[in-house]
Amino acid sequence: MLGISVTADAMSVVEPLQMFTRFGAVTWAGLLGPFQVLARERELLSLLVRRDIIGRTRGTVLGWVWMLAQPALQILAFWFLLDFVLQVRVPGKVVFIDYFLTAMLPWLFISDTLNRCLAVLTEFSSLYKRTVFPLKVLPLLPGFSACLVYTPIYAVTMGLLAGPGAAIQGVLLMAGLLVLLMPACYLLAVLGCFVKDLRQAFPFMLNMLLYLTPILYLPGMLPQEFQELLAVNPLADVMAVIESAVHGLPVTAGNFIRPLLLWFLSLGPAWVLFHRGEPHIREAV
Repeated sequence: MLGISVTADAMSVVEPLQMFTRFGAVTWAGLLGPFQVLARERELLSLLVRRDIIGRTRGTVLGWVWMLAQPALQILAFWFLLDFVLQVRVPGKVVFIDYFLTAMLPWLFISDTLNRCLAVLTEFSSLYKRTVFPLKVLPLLPGFSACLVYTPIYAVTMGLLAGPGAAIQGVLLMAGLLVLLMPACYLLAVLGCFVKDLRQAFPFMLNMLLYLTPILYLPGMLPQEFQELLAVNPLADVMAVIESAVHGLPVTAGNFIRPLLLWFLSLGPAWVLFHRGEPHIREAV
């Protein structure tokens, strides 16, 4: 009986240790995997980005100009509503339109990337249905396409608002966002392939996330009962870091730690989930 008890106790210790070891290996593989794909398939990704931009604007009079005009029109619509109709004002030294543009353009980049990741495997199914194709490059495509569009707009906007140094900051911030979105890109790509209903619900979820993220208002303007939601909203932390980098607004260590910790813990599992679902994707699409 004593031997059995000792064995059971040993097993109770070994199993969590094995789970922790496997999770560590998965996390490490996930941290390296996307960057290895980028290094190995950089020419293919560049070709796909060019094809994507041309395909999205084919048949229009303005062509690729629409890729820049669409976010600009969205910004103008929000600006008209908030600045002229609702007359929202931000207390302090930062002008509302400066505060708004600093966060809204990265949000549009994030929203565009995540929305397209849900359908990217279906959209480009003709590339891999009957041929050998590196599927792991496709979840990265929406982010790189959006980055190519939004980074010049953001750099120019930040340069006009806060000078040449802010323009360089804008480029670095967009590059950082692209890396930060990698886990979500792989996760949404595989979920969008197998859970089709998610594509219908996700735009609403993004809209709700926008209203719970301090972009259209300062964090202190959110009602007290919703203040705790900011601590569990990683995009609230991201926007706080961006506003601090550009305008010097207050930021805490938690605003840096929470998004980085979430990225570190989610990239590996998201990568493995996509890898394990890869053999079934051709059948599901």
